[in-house]
Amino acid sequence: MNDELKQRGWREATRMVRGATTRSGHGETSEALFMTSGYVYDTAEAAEARFKGDAEGYIYSRYANPTVSMFEERMALLEGAEAALSTASGMAAINAAMMCLLSNESRVVASRALFGSSLYILEDLLPRFGIDVELVDGIDMAQWQSALSRPTTVVLLETPSNPTLEVIDIEAVSELAHAVGALVIVDNVFATPIYQKPLELGADIVVYSATKHVDGQGRCLGGVILGSNDYITDHVAPYLKHTGPSLSPFNAWVLLKGLETLDLRVRRQSENAAKIADFLADHANTGRVLYPGRQDHPQFELASRIMSGGSNLIAFDIVDGSANINKAATFAFLNALELVDISNNLGDSKSLITHPETTTHQRLSPEAREHLGIGSGLVRLSVGLEDPEDLMADLDAALGLAAI
Repeated sequence: MNDELKQRGWREATRMVRGATTRSGHGETSEALFMTSGYVYDTAEAAEARFKGDAEGYIYSRYANPTVSMFEERMALLEGAEAALSTASGMAAINAAMMCLLSNESRVVASRALFGSSLYILEDLLPRFGIDVELVDGIDMAQWQSALSRPTTVVLLETPSNPTLEVIDIEAVSELAHAVGALVIVDNVFATPIYQKPLELGADIVVYSATKHVDGQGRCLGGVILGSNDYITDHVAPYLKHTGPSLSPFNAWVLLKGLETLDLRVRRQSENAAKIADFLADHANTGRVLYPGRQDHPQFELASRIMSGGSNLIAFDIVDGSANINKAATFAFLNALELVDISNNLGDSKSLITHPETTTHQRLSPEAREHLGIGSGLVRLSVGLEDPEDLMADLDAALGLAAI
């Protein structure tokens, strides 16, 4: 059995610690960090052969790097993908995953509930190049059926969505998309590869902001695109090679170390989040509480079918003493928090909270935010590894001040 087949036979936790490890001649225990931009060749003929693809080896770290390759191969093993390539950030991954497939005759169908920068690409950038874009409400299958009734190049969706945690039926959307020739791209960052496997559900491509749970400690940026060998080799690789959003070897090394504890962190964070979601749902100063692991989530049945856990993200509305939603009460709550930090990042070991209306989704029109359910009282909480009792005490005290 070769190393690749052996590693694919390993269980998930083993893959995250041991997968794709390549040791140098020094036999180091920790993965080696190759901080180099270029590589040397024994002869001019060897250089020629490598550039022509007749010989294996590294050419330039914008194209590939040993440390970066280890991260990509380990992510592919974890996701169950044939291949993967990394990028400098999660948004670089989303952009490249789509752009390498598109031309001025292409058509894109996407769910409307997406991260703000993803919506910028779809609504502002792609139309400049003559690309037709149609947005649908991701939980409305009738809208998907209508939008995917004619040829389409790419389908993009994010599930659970940012920030309202809508859960989309990946299997059903993929079936519709494939019938009209589209490839399905799933941003899986909220669910993480621990709780959701889009490729097993029919998707073609998975993207991550590795900045989030993969690193998990707020140290560096990174992204990754996963899919078939043909897609990665024929489409993504030349696009990344010539446009240059490459992941640095140092960041790849940090992300490799993050993968070693990803399962432990995400499961503990999710246990904490489930307790906190229950606490928030019973609190007098909250309105909606959206958590895929709770039975009152609008898509709980679907979430239970395609996700194996609720993950660590919670969205909820703040209400004042008169049970009204307003920005002043929400800001009073946020400013009163002492343990939970205000930050637009997520997936960190530290609990983080943000106000989407004025941060991640502030560029959207008021009408668009209202349609997505992003109001003045909505906050998004990324639950960390702190003791949940301490987190609930902090949230409770801050909610009390919001009610005044």
